[in-house]
Amino acid sequence: MSFIEVSADCDFPIQNLPYGVFSTKDNHQHKIGVAIGDKILDLSVIKHLFNGPVLNGSQEVFNKPVLNDFMALGYPAWKEARARLQELLGVNCDELKGNAELMSRAFVPMGSATMHVPAEIGDYSDFYASIYHVKNVGLMFRSEENPLPSNWKHLPSAHPGRTSSIVVSGTPIRRPLGQTRPDAKQPPVFGPTKLLDFELEMAFFTGPSSKFSQPINIDKAHEHIFGMVVLNDWTAHDIYAWENLPVAGFLGKNFATTISPWVVPMEALKPFTVPNMEQDPKPLPYLQHNDDYNFDINLEVKLKAHELDRPQNICRTNYKYVYWTAKQQLAHQTINGCNINPGDIIASGSISGPDEGSFGSLLEMNWNRTKNIELAKDVNRKFLEDGDDVIMTAYCQGQGFRVGFGECRSKVLPAIKM
Repeated sequence: MSFIEVSADCDFPIQNLPYGVFSTKDNHQHKIGVAIGDKILDLSVIKHLFNGPVLNGSQEVFNKPVLNDFMALGYPAWKEARARLQELLGVNCDELKGNAELMSRAFVPMGSATMHVPAEIGDYSDFYASIYHVKNVGLMFRSEENPLPSNWKHLPSAHPGRTSSIVVSGTPIRRPLGQTRPDAKQPPVFGPTKLLDFELEMAFFTGPSSKFSQPINIDKAHEHIFGMVVLNDWTAHDIYAWENLPVAGFLGKNFATTISPWVVPMEALKPFTVPNMEQDPKPLPYLQHNDDYNFDINLEVKLKAHELDRPQNICRTNYKYVYWTAKQQLAHQTINGCNINPGDIIASGSISGPDEGSFGSLLEMNWNRTKNIELAKDVNRKFLEDGDDVIMTAYCQGQGFRVGFGECRSKVLPAIKM
């Protein structure tokens, strides 16, 4: 229990303690904070209280405007910091709650804060790790007999993303422009995408650097995984389809990626570990790990159509449907010697479940434009319209508490006029 009051349906109890970067109207400086209830604990104010054997001498990482330096310290420092925060925020500790002057400086109301991208992101990889999503796409565009690509069960597939257009929740997304070819008998045309979609994903931030040309052993991969966020991989399907051959899509993907502002540490997710998905055939040895590294994270998408006053729930799924684990993704990315750095982000790809109510993209819900998605009477969608608001959430449900990620939310704005 924390001395900070936290309701049972709040995302940020003492069992969570996610990290984020915030500023306020009174102080525009970006600061590292931890969410607890409806407050943010400013770690720059209490950095002197991190006096354990690992963090002592490294407290300046909490004075930085991003989390990279803290991420770089590694698993022992993360574990010690979390234990110390739980001690300081606990009901039986007076170091914070018994010091009124320190309390007044250390806590910021969450409602008065502006959140920012929590790290300086150097590299971004987007995997294709959810088997139900891949099967759905295969059924729509490949064949019923062989919906999965021939290599998919042998290796975690991915494509590189664009870091400059990763934005934090609340940032509006402008409808992208590009080339499309709606009529195969006519030349391509230029204009706004007509097939704008979201893709429901989770992602993790990496911690300590790996050496160039040195793979990360899968048994050590968890030491490089700092924490997770919700991620919306925005996609313009018509732009993507036209540019997708002979190489992977470019402008259909790189215009925007939205992430939730709070990074939930992996230690907070441990109590919600579930068995890994059964893998058949058994992957090659460098991708094998005997421990479970999958998590029971409930995922939801709500869509607030511009015609409606309230958002409608259109998807409920779960992170446990990821076939390739985060450890396998990281081991595979580095097996050829590709090095990682603190603050890199690695995404899961769209996460879908086994039934229609658990599909993680509009493309799947409308089954390649053959179905309408009914939101209310006379309000339907196949793809997103200007003014629509996409709200993604994720949480693990405990006994009397929930470990949540906050919202990953963006509103669609009209395209720029050319």
